Amino acid sequence: MHIDELLKLVVEKQGSDLHLRAGEPPIIRVFGDLTRTDYPRLSAEDAKQLVYDILTDERRHRFERNLELDLAYAIPGLARFRVNVFSQRRCVGAVFRLIPIRVQTIDELALPPVLKRIALLPRGLVLVTGPTGSGKSTTLAAIIDHINEGRNVHIVTIEDPIEFMHGDKLAAVNQREVEIDTHTFADALRHVMRQNPDVILVGEMRDLETMQLAITAAETGHLVFATVHTTDAAQTMDRIVDVFEPARQEQIRMQLSVVIQAVVSQTLLHRQDRPGRVAAFEIMLATPAIRNLIRERKTHQIYSMIQTGHDVGMQTLDAHLLEFYRAGVVTFEDALAKSSNPAEFRQRARVTTEAATGAV
Repeated sequence: MHIDELLKLVVEKQGSDLHLRAGEPPIIRVFGDLTRTDYPRLSAEDAKQLVYDILTDERRHRFERNLELDLAYAIPGLARFRVNVFSQRRCVGAVFRLIPIRVQTIDELALPPVLKRIALLPRGLVLVTGPTGSGKSTTLAAIIDHINEGRNVHIVTIEDPIEFMHGDKLAAVNQREVEIDTHTFADALRHVMRQNPDVILVGEMRDLETMQLAITAAETGHLVFATVHTTDAAQTMDRIVDVFEPARQEQIRMQLSVVIQAVVSQTLLHRQDRPGRVAAFEIMLATPAIRNLIRERKTHQIYSMIQTGHDVGMQTLDAHLLEFYRAGVVTFEDALAKSSNPAEFRQRARVTTEAATGAV
């Protein structure tokens, strides 16, 4: 058996991930749920061989040295996969995440229309946040594609690994992969200014230096997109500031209040109306009032500002979840589990149910 056989099965089953580990058969995640395939259990040597078949000698040496490896793997004409290779119980394991060859548009993904307006911003910092596997890369790919379709600009992406492939449309796109085209995110960001970019995508803001360089790039007139593993706008602002030493936090808070343009936070839920999953979003746009809250260390009040900012394109996660629940897209239980304020969400959902049934 070759790994391509298993990856083709992932595509056929409309799966999102393939899990390989010794002692278990290959496992596929379909619409968020793990399902074991009918293949026999993998021995330690089976799992190692499946993974090592797609690694160059250099990558094998790097994995054996670091015990961790990220890369991209493509089956021409079918799909690309983001791959993480790891060691578990002294055996080789791996997870393959499906990346469709064609980038879906903002409309095809039914993303909030305000993302089109965000894509047209001339400068500043836009953060897409959410837990691992929540669809951040897919959302960013759709935004970059929208820019590529409509703006005559130079886009530079820095990714680990490169996931969605963007060919030139109206824009010119350069995609750089960490450990292949550059050593680190920070190294790439230090030199990106000499590459005459208009739009910069940072696959992940992992450390202090990368965060500082991304903020600086936004300050100097570039539109910078980046991901952060946080759940909402207020937590995102606090997380970035807290990474820096106390003596610098006031300065970073001031810089953030100036450069931040939007925070897009998302989570995935099972659909109940048809097979699949759907993304729910919190959208924060940096109005003068929100910039002031960031500057004055009042980020706990951001949620209230988002609640009252619907007219300018903002929305809370709970409002989006309630919209899905009312439309029958998701169950009450799933929406409640993902809500930011469960007690309030429960009350609003109850009012909705009573109105629909005519209860007093």
